[in-house]
Amino acid sequence: MNKATNSVGEVAPQRAHFDTPLALAGGAVLPAFDLVYETYGELNAARSNAVLVCHALSGNHHVAGWHADHPKNLGWWDNLVGPGKPLDTRKFFVVGVNNLGGCFGSTGPVSDNPATGRPWGADFPVVTVEDWVAAQARLADRLGIESWAAVIGGSLGGMQAMQWALEYPDRIRHALVIASAPKLTAQNIAFNEVARQAILTDPDFHGGHYYAHGVVPARGLRLARMLGHITYLSDDQMAEKFGRRLRQEGLQFSYDVDFEIESYLRYQGDKFAGFFDANTYLITTKALDYFDPARDYGGDLAAALARTRAKFLVVSFSTDWRFAPERSREIVYGLVHNGLDVSYAEVESIAGHDSFLLDDPHYHAAMRAYFEGIRV
Repeated sequence: MNKATNSVGEVAPQRAHFDTPLALAGGAVLPAFDLVYETYGELNAARSNAVLVCHALSGNHHVAGWHADHPKNLGWWDNLVGPGKPLDTRKFFVVGVNNLGGCFGSTGPVSDNPATGRPWGADFPVVTVEDWVAAQARLADRLGIESWAAVIGGSLGGMQAMQWALEYPDRIRHALVIASAPKLTAQNIAFNEVARQAILTDPDFHGGHYYAHGVVPARGLRLARMLGHITYLSDDQMAEKFGRRLRQEGLQFSYDVDFEIESYLRYQGDKFAGFFDANTYLITTKALDYFDPARDYGGDLAAALARTRAKFLVVSFSTDWRFAPERSREIVYGLVHNGLDVSYAEVESIAGHDSFLLDDPHYHAAMRAYFEGIRV
């Protein structure tokens, strides 16, 4: 059993059902929905110590600890969340939730459509960061949490933390935006579109209703993940980890695997296609593309941020070229323009975008110091 040091230990997911319809940003209405979530630590008597952890594209509610039926599967942020860790569960009550449209238990394309009794598939509506936050607010109500001590997330999770500060300024005291951006660049949208096309053109996709055919568009998912994984790593990290090392002695002079990096990408693609849902991938990348709080303010991010009242910690990583440090500085400048309280850390790391998931001592020291300063 993989019992990590200072882990929250064995945990179990919980499910919250909501009967009140949820109107989505795209115009559709979900008549009802479920959210699967996990909690770590104890909610204090004043209900003032709750922290929401928002996940990125392929993440889920399993943030820390392990499950009884899968003890080696530690939560994706187990190095950050737990007793004595930067987000200390002896002080904070931490909530991780699987977003709407997900494939880890919350209502999404794999769930049954109440109108048909069959999986939603491609009929599941496109959801946005705004929709996720609205659903999370209902979960907060269910848990009796009027205000989060903090909302934190990396990448797409950081966008959710931002949206919380924008949409519910009275319900969040601190927003921690890690390796994120105020909106995607054209290049990032392009990467997402190529990944989506890999899925949409897979013969096994069947217009998104592949469940009925008993197949999975594994080839498309595999390619999408391989492409995405390249953007999560830095050139320095790939050079250090793989270089031009060969899998076996001598070139094969074929289209099979020659280089270690090829083998690694194929492994990651195959692994991802074995557990993630293609429709969820499409929905989540669209949510990334659509997020742009400055859109309704003529592109003026400072104007959009004027309604926030939370204190911010913004963290970027030097070799993250997917969400480069200058994108984080855009958020910082917008907050400073409004006289808001913001701390900024730009961490030297060779690990690219994935740095926010790793146990980097400088990064974790900044996180620890910030959380220690939050009064509950």
